Amino acid sequence: MRKPAAAISSAAFFVVAPGTFVGLGPWLITRWDLPDPVSAWRLALGAVLVVAGLVPPVHAFVEFVRAGGTPMPVAPTERLVVTGFNRFIRNPMYAGLITAILGQAVLFASVWLVVYAVIAWAVTASFVRWYEEPTLVRTYGQQYEAYRGNVPAWIPRLTPWTPPA
Repeated sequence: MRKPAAAISSAAFFVVAPGTFVGLGPWLITRWDLPDPVSAWRLALGAVLVVAGLVPPVHAFVEFVRAGGTPMPVAPTERLVVTGFNRFIRNPMYAGLITAILGQAVLFASVWLVVYAVIAWAVTASFVRWYEEPTLVRTYGQQYEAYRGNVPAWIPRLTPWTPPA
């Protein structure tokens, strides 16, 4: 796929999928109504978690476009993307988005957003286990197996993994 088409497709997908997951879902639960009064620590911690959670998915989308594809299963890259945050954790997009949801749970003092985050993680972990990983093994074979053997799915490594030459 050409990079301009990959960029447009990825941007649209980002708005639809992660935008719904981390934007619309939490909004439907909280209406983004801050508790009154909102403490400075809650505002700061929640905002830091939201921003920190959005960085890995945005960066991963950029890495997919650079590789000539998208994160969408229907338009994957030709090569396995093991750059950026993917060197530390296999699922940086999902982990980041769940972190952003938990940041909103802190901001809005919402136990329901914590429940939503747990359900979201269970759904994405199931999707990864039963669809994504088998598809990646079929597509990239031993290259993905080596990656999977060295990079954890949900808890980041402390040092970046470098694939063998």
